Amino acid sequence: GSCWHRCCPGRNNACWAPGARRARCYCDSYCQRTGDCCQDYLTTCRRAAVGCAVGPWGPWSGCSSPCGVGSRARSRQVTVPPRHGGDPCPDLKQRRGCLGQHPTCGTAK
Repeated sequence: GSCWHRCCPGRNNACWAPGARRARCYCDSYCQRTGDCCQDYLTTCRRAAVGCAVGPWGPWSGCSSPCGVGSRARSRQVTVPPRHGGDPCPDLKQRRGCLGQHPTCGTAK
């Protein structure tokens, strides 16, 4: 069986080719885990794999609570999405705790 012009990301049962002795061989990136790849999978498909690329982290947001415990967040964007079984994207959002200390916090009316 040959993966010529047929490489699929992830697990895709429709991504197969006729193999030896009427058995199917697969051209999806999951075939490496299951051991049923077509004989040319590595040379044909892994060359076409593109891993995810992300941009830099943006700035942290302000604290969600002006007084007391809150959280702040930041994010980044995907610049190149993964294709043909390439590495998946890392986290695109981060969150951390903060303590709001607005000047008016200590003054009660």
